[in-house]
Amino acid sequence: MPASISPALAATRTWVESFVVAHDVCPFAGRELARDTIRYTEVEVSEWEPALLTLIEECHRLDETPAIETTLLVLRHGLGDFDDYLDFLAVAEALMAEQGYEGIYQLASFHPDYCFEDAEPDDPANYTNRSPWPMLHLLREASLEQVLTHYADPEAIPERNIDVMRRLGAGHLAANLAKLRDKNAY
Repeated sequence: MPASISPALAATRTWVESFVVAHDVCPFAGRELARDTIRYTEVEVSEWEPALLTLIEECHRLDETPAIETTLLVLRHGLGDFDDYLDFLAVAEALMAEQGYEGIYQLASFHPDYCFEDAEPDDPANYTNRSPWPMLHLLREASLEQVLTHYADPEAIPERNIDVMRRLGAGHLAANLAKLRDKNAY
């Protein structure tokens, strides 16, 4: 990443290194981090339309640039409320399908207040999808399928992650996430 990156992108990269890779939340992230094939980009979402256009532009970029394996789209200024974020996510998923990207790219979703349906807000399991800033993660479906064929028991990844988060505890996880946001807020 360039030396002059925004605080939000710096926090996101630190989160990928110190949380996602360090706790093996995504067993494939370490390889992509080491290969420098993760694209980090930030988009203003106070108005949805330009942000959604940026999402599709990022799909085009992935189409045209095989050297980029995945993109983390950090969503700034406008989606702090988790319910608003979920509404935006639904529109983003519908737009990707409408643009012909269903089955080509998958959207993974992350938010500082992420809460799984039917989970308590303070359940540490929610931290598997909590991040310093609201974000969308664009993943290449073909790459995921290929990697998963070489990974023993991929169906167990979510349960393993939940166990790790519960062992770490909500207090520890919340403090670390808050540190990333506070240190890199602007």
